[in-house]
Formats: sequence, structure tokens, C-alpha cells
Amino acid sequence: MANTEPNSLELHEDEEIVEVIDLSDAERDPDDLADDLEDIDLDEAAADDEGWETEDEMEAQVERDDSELTFSKHTGSVFCVSLDPATNSLAVTGGEDDKAFVWRVSDGHLVLECTGHKDSVTCAAFSHDSSLVASGDMSGLIKVWNVEAKEEIWSFEVCDLEWLEWHPCAPVLLAGTDDGSVWMWKIPSGDCKTFQGCASQATCGKVLPDGKRAVVGYEDGSVRLWDLKQGNTTHLIKGQDGHQGALTCLACNQDGSLVLTGSVDGSAKLINTATGKAVGVFSSDSSKAKGSKDQDDSNSVESVGFCNTLPLIAVAYLDGTLAIYDLSTQVLRHSCRHEAGIVHLQWEESSSLVSTCSLDGALRQWDARSGNMVSEYRGHAAEIYDFTMNREATVAVTASGDNHAKVFCLQRPDR
Repeated sequence: MANTEPNSLELHEDEEIVEVIDLSDAERDPDDLADDLEDIDLDEAAADDEGWETEDEMEAQVERDDSELTFSKHTGSVFCVSLDPATNSLAVTGGEDDKAFVWRVSDGHLVLECTGHKDSVTCAAFSHDSSLVASGDMSGLIKVWNVEAKEEIWSFEVCDLEWLEWHPCAPVLLAGTDDGSVWMWKIPSGDCKTFQGCASQATCGKVLPDGKRAVVGYEDGSVRLWDLKQGNTTHLIKGQDGHQGALTCLACNQDGSLVLTGSVDGSAKLINTATGKAVGVFSSDSSKAKGSKDQDDSNSVESVGFCNTLPLIAVAYLDGTLAIYDLSTQVLRHSCRHEAGIVHLQWEESSSLVSTCSLDGALRQWDARSGNMVSEYRGHAAEIYDFTMNREATVAVTASGDNHAKVFCLQRPDR
């Protein structure tokens, strides 16, 4: 989303919430996304601190703040952020404090405080015309608010919420839940339809650009294409054509003819939405992607996306690798390394630049043509869990475990 692309977080009530950023499987350890950080022998470190930062150096790094504005109303980790699609002038953020806030990107002015949730707000997004904002918490309580009137107009409770997304051209809200259900409501009437695919978690989902279909990924590795009007499955991708582990993310190209899916099995798959056939497989470890079901040994895919201007796709991996693949040849073009696991990626709408956020607290821009990093933005004192950009790619808004959301002004060589 997630995108909004909703990006859907897996969080557990009984775990320390600031440590958790699992985007897929409820059975995974919260530390999995930081597996690239090796265990440290503290005794040896004390004896030999060569190569370690001093306290002054660490403070200096934290004090580096490239942001233009910091939104600090949250009292817990901030898990999600979205911009209003009509003007890109408002942001909504949701956090560990069981609240969502709507605020102005230009000056941080608070427009609306979304209260009444019973758990961490992990999903928050604006409707297609920016008149409404939906907020959803981990326990499954979903609320919709009228932004202009600054009031709650609808609420509904489902089981544990996995993702939440608005229809691209209508006041219709979709949600995926832990029991495998996909819900669809007309807002504010509340007219409801449910899509029962299987008993496996509906871990991620997206309405396709035609507004008539939705693609949903499940914990059992299957992918379903749904006809939203008829309420039936048009295509089911599973077994060898599907994934061997839970889906974590998905994205579609501009016309919705192709869907890219990512999984804890370490692979991304390209699906033709007209035929329901898998037409491409991308993996950092082909042997594991083909046969292994041991999710602990795999390099999970955490985010995927299509470039709008060139035939390229991006796949972000748990080990901190951003892989740029040629869509036509399905050949790896560039491998861009991060110091920590990547949480989310987003392509600029009208260029070949792709941005990433990771658990090291930095936002980075990469030129997909060369594979070079164009810029890096810092300012957070903890992990970045989510980010989004405006249409012009001049502004990025981040959500972090340091209880803050930040606004960054983005630069690139041709500006």
C-alpha cells in the first residue's frame, strides 16, 4: 500500500514491537530481517575496538539529519505512511501508540487524530479522491474517517488484519485477514462482500488498475486473481507455478497485464494476469527457490516493483540486496548492496530511479541504468519501516521505529 503499496507488516503482541518488521510469515523470528548483522562477542569487542565507532562518532551520525521536517506526535514506533493521491499535500501515519495521524507535509500541522484503535495501527491510506482515510490495527479493527469533516464515518472489525487497500477509482475498501478471507466494503454504506480463497493467511493484496480484478497472495504460497464483481477466482497459481513459501509482497505494471510477487522462499515470480501463467522467475538463490521449503534458510523477498520508463523490475531481498532485472531477458542487470535488510522499494513514476529504505535507518536512491547510488538520506535514529514519495519524486516521507516520521526533499543529477 502498500505502495500504499500497502506494504503489510507482520507484528506480534507478545514481542517487543520496535524489533518487528516481518512482512510475511507470523512464524518468523523478529530478528530475521537483521540476519546480516553478525553476532558480536562483547568481550572481544572490548579488548579490541579497532574499526568500531566511538560514542562521539555515533552521536555525530545520529545528529546528521537530512530531513526538512520531523513529525513527532507519535509516542511509539511508526509503522506505515501514505500520501493523499489528489494533492500529495497530506500524509497519514500509523503507529505502535494505537493511533493514526493525518498531517500536512509542508509544515507538519496536525489535521486529524484517528483514535479508538485497540492495537498498533499497521495500515493507513487515503481513498482515491483523498476525501477519506482508512486506518486498521493489528487486531482487525478498521475505521474510516472523513478528512474534511474530521470525523469517523464507519468502522468494522475482522480477525487479525494483514493488509488494507482502497479501490483505485471508487470509495471501496479491501482488506485481507489472518484466516484467509478478503473483505470488500462500499464506504460509507458498509455493503460487504467476502472472497473465501483458502484457510491460509491472505498476506498481501492489490486491486489491479482496471478496478475489476484483485490479486491476492497467501501464506501457503498460492496466488489468486479475483473477479471483484462476480466474486469468483479467475486464476489460481499454486504448486510449482506458485511459491514454496508465504508471499510477502506484490506489485503490478501500469496496465495490470503483469503481476510481480515476492516470497519468503527467496524468489520473485512474474505472472500474466490474462492467462494466470507464471512467465518468469527471479531468485538470488535458484536452488532454494526451486525446491527448498526451509524458510529459515532462504533469502526472503521483501519488496518488488516495476519501472514505468524502462523494461526493468526491482526485487529487494532480506540480505540487503537490491536486484535490478531486465524484464524482457529476465537477466540480472545490477546488484546494489545495503548494510541491512531492505524493507520497501519504490520506483519514481517518470524515471529510472528507484528508492529504498532499510533497517539501517537510511533512505537511498539508485540509478537502475548504472546500478549506482545517487543519494542517501539520514536522520532517523532507528529502522525505517515504510516510506512513500510524491508523484514528482521531489519529496519522500518516512516512518521509523524512533517514533518519528520525516519529510525529505529529494535530489537527483538532472534536477
